[in-house]
Amino acid sequence: MERMEDERPKQKVTMYLLYCVFTAVIGSLQFGYNTGVINAPEQKLRSFFRNVSMDRYGEPFSDETITVVWSVSVAIFSVGGMIGSFSVGAMVNKFGRRKSMLLANTVAVLGGTLMGLSTVSRSFEMVIVGRFVIGVFCGLCTGLTPMYVGEISPTALRGAFGTLHQLGVVIGILVAQIFGLEFLLGSDTLWPLLLALTALPAVAQSIMLLFCPESPRYLLINLNQEEDAQKALVCLRGREDVSEDIQEMKEEAMKMALEKKVTILELFRSPNYRQPIIIAIILQLSQQLSGINAVFYYSTGIFETAGVKEPIYATIGAGVVNTVFTVVSLFLVERAGRRTLHLIGLAGMAVSALLMTISLSLVVSDPCKKCQIELTFCLQK
Repeated sequence: MERMEDERPKQKVTMYLLYCVFTAVIGSLQFGYNTGVINAPEQKLRSFFRNVSMDRYGEPFSDETITVVWSVSVAIFSVGGMIGSFSVGAMVNKFGRRKSMLLANTVAVLGGTLMGLSTVSRSFEMVIVGRFVIGVFCGLCTGLTPMYVGEISPTALRGAFGTLHQLGVVIGILVAQIFGLEFLLGSDTLWPLLLALTALPAVAQSIMLLFCPESPRYLLINLNQEEDAQKALVCLRGREDVSEDIQEMKEEAMKMALEKKVTILELFRSPNYRQPIIIAIILQLSQQLSGINAVFYYSTGIFETAGVKEPIYATIGAGVVNTVFTVVSLFLVERAGRRTLHLIGLAGMAVSALLMTISLSLVVSDPCKKCQIELTFCLQK
């Protein structure tokens, strides 16, 4: 038995594999960047909305109207994200993984261009539409990036490489917070560039993708192109013998062929599918309903309301904490287990959300209470 294991081809990490994984994870960084980028220039955008309304109607929007426009600009991103994420399945089956990422990048360039030209056009609607388009792009990235990374990675390293998606997201959020500083791109004149900057990594990723292979799994299972799948695997694995990978995918294809197609309703009705689908839904809901997105979107405004003199630096500090503990989780996940870490995280988020709610309901002129809010934000990150 030991001899047979020794005779198996060793799964090593090649530079080409790392290049392809890094290229794909740019999409994760994009998702994080566009999640956090709207936070820092909040006051600049509010002033822009006010000035545009003054130019058009001869009087500025009321504070309530500006708050509504601002809220729509933030929330429309999630609406686009839902549409994008629902489109991933049909898109990858028709165009493949690599071409789908290329097509998604054209959406990113369009969204970035709309937001970047909003001041020139004197149109706050372009900001809203641009945020929606970028949301569609980020929704696509949440499906495309993990899928491509998982399908090009060796089986033994699939879990480790899979965590890079979340790491890319938190790094993107931190980069957006730093670029949003007043002396960088968060000024009155440069905030459109801050929002439009998302087009740059989209172009860079598109160029880099030209040198990446299509997913071997897609080539073999979806297109039945075994020779092309083998060529892609040889490049990714750095060895000629990729028979084990090919055999694994063939077995997967055979199992898929034996499984009957089920409708969405049957997923919930059948005992075989009900529990897994409910677990998957609850896991996703637990992340989205944890409150972390509200922290990312509105932390600067909340810190400002709390009386923090430089709220953007408090937001960056929380972003650093978020990034550090994401890296820590990469090393803990195999030792502590997924379920345990998730439950601990949810408990911490629940306590932090309660503390933050209590803190914000109090008068926050007291310096001690300011520190309490800052600490609560860091804990929630």
